[in-house]
Amino acid sequence: MNSVKVSDIITIEIDPYYEIILGIEYFLLREEKYYDSQKNYFRIRMNSEFSSITLRETKTKSLFAVKNEYERDATMELVGEWLIKTNAFKEVINELIQKKKMENVQTEEDIQIVLGTTRFLEKLLKIKTEEILSAVVERDN
Repeated sequence: MNSVKVSDIITIEIDPYYEIILGIEYFLLREEKYYDSQKNYFRIRMNSEFSSITLRETKTKSLFAVKNEYERDATMELVGEWLIKTNAFKEVINELIQKKKMENVQTEEDIQIVLGTTRFLEKLLKIKTEEILSAVVERDN
């Protein structure tokens, strides 16, 4: 893996959930051949109680847009057993937590949004492999 990038953090209040868009740059190896690096994206969504995790494909450059079930399972393992344990992932999430804590909020509503987003990011740091491997993967509409 070359890098981990966060494209966006989304908070939805109507149907409460938190979502983060992650971009992963990596080198592609297939059938013992080396290919150039590429960057693909996916979303991690949690409900407002942080008790349910869903992985979501992005509309373009999706990490999960693969051709067969074997590749899809391998991608789940990549995320669950490797990505969430890397220093790059932890560093980018910790940076976001610090940015959120430094935001200048004025209203009670803004305070609640920042607190909820911070709790979501802190939960991402503690996410377990089993939670990723058992998550549902949905397509983005």
